[in-house]
Amino acid sequence: MLYLISIGLWSIKDISLNGLEAIEKCDVIYFENYTSYYDSNLNDIKKITKNDKIIAIKREELENNSKKIILEAKEKNIGILVIGEALAATTHNALIIEAKENKVKTKIIHSSSIFTAISETGLSLYSFGKITSLPFNYKDLNTPYNILLENKDLHTLILLDLEPENKKYMLAKEAIEYFIKKGLDKEKLCIICASLGSEKQNIIIGKAKELVNNTLKNIPQCLIIPGKLHFIEQEFLSLY
Repeated sequence: MLYLISIGLWSIKDISLNGLEAIEKCDVIYFENYTSYYDSNLNDIKKITKNDKIIAIKREELENNSKKIILEAKEKNIGILVIGEALAATTHNALIIEAKENKVKTKIIHSSSIFTAISETGLSLYSFGKITSLPFNYKDLNTPYNILLENKDLHTLILLDLEPENKKYMLAKEAIEYFIKKGLDKEKLCIICASLGSEKQNIIIGKAKELVNNTLKNIPQCLIIPGKLHFIEQEFLSLY
């Protein structure tokens, strides 16, 4: 059987009991930890899960060795630990499809992710439009701004690029500057979410012209540009 085990947004402490039970059943466990920030390292995970069979791999290794993993899952219980929510990435969707095509049983364990943690801003998840992302190399990129325009009265979540191996994270103020240059009104309300899910999380709300000068340092961040606000959302945002 192939287990996709979501281990939460911030650290291994976010893992569910279902996740821990699934790990106990696995003969081989892979931890894909090079595409998202995670506050727990491999040793932390081994300690919390009381399992020393966990192997760290990169996303490319997972993609390139999918056939090998599926073959293993025909004979053994194979687990893949995924930061955040397992099926938020197309790589894992493709893996499930490949497993089912090869008649390999699958089990998915869900957990918290950035897509649910942003509800702490008070914005309704029902009122979000299409999600977009901003890479480090955005010089001639128009897609993120076009998606913002397409979302109209809906809220827009912008995921910001990161390189966890190099401890490099795009700052939200850089993203705001990008949107202003593309035509965003400087008076537009923006929300910066930093280190969501952690004890040091920070949610900052203000006009684009104000937040473009914020002093948040090199930590994981995302940006939300709200659309039309419900009065309950407005009241919640006022708490910040």
